[in-house]
Amino acid sequence: MSRTRVYNSLLVQQKVFYSVFLERDITIDAYLPKNIARPENLSLLLINDGQDLGSMDFGSLLDDMISASTISPLICIGIHCGEERKMEYGVAYSADYQGLGAKAGLYSKFILDELIPLIRKSYNIASFKEKCFAGFSLGGLSALDIAWNHAREFNKVGIFSGALWWRRRSYEDGYSDDRDRLMHLQVRNGYYYPWMKFFIECGALDETADRNNNGIIDSIDDARDLIKELKGKGYTEEQICYKELPDGRHDVATWAKVMPEFLKWGFSVEN
Repeated sequence: MSRTRVYNSLLVQQKVFYSVFLERDITIDAYLPKNIARPENLSLLLINDGQDLGSMDFGSLLDDMISASTISPLICIGIHCGEERKMEYGVAYSADYQGLGAKAGLYSKFILDELIPLIRKSYNIASFKEKCFAGFSLGGLSALDIAWNHAREFNKVGIFSGALWWRRRSYEDGYSDDRDRLMHLQVRNGYYYPWMKFFIECGALDETADRNNNGIIDSIDDARDLIKELKGKGYTEEQICYKELPDGRHDVATWAKVMPEFLKWGFSVEN
């Protein structure tokens, strides 16, 4: 099944296909630039929680930015989440303390072994100039996990209000920031890849929780601590773009507000 919407510089096709790894139908929205003379110069942007893109009128935004030559033409794939979102998103090497994220490894295999090959075949593109993975909330954690563990595939990551608190121990069982946040541990034990770049957004109104009572909400603490871990591996200010929005909330409206800046950061014609 597929349906198409036409913009000035863009076609948007919605498709449904079956994933063997996830054992369910997958819905994607493919944002495809028109009249491309050299497809091999296109970049690819995958976006978790792609069902939210319609709410932020992503098609019009992307069309306007491509038409104005603010960004280079690129293919964007919005991947709709399934009913088991909290099981499929997460970090592949470990479920969280509640057992959530247990299918994150299968989701990673779906992305690498099913979705990307399908995109290449469907649009007759053997390779892309760059590949970027982005996502919102838990989808942002998933995007970071997959890109971090497959740095030979991806160049950039976009994390909007990422669920960086994902942890292997509950607060009641002696949780510690230093040893229990799964993504932070993974970065600490990982490697430096000089081509990787990170866009991290967090809002000051993302939440109200403050587990260590330091006057800073947990989501900001977690984002700042992730940046410390990245810098500990050798990543520099030039490779990390951090946007902390004073009026930012954990919602689509906030992510829509910062999306143009993310697209210019990742795909400016000057890049």
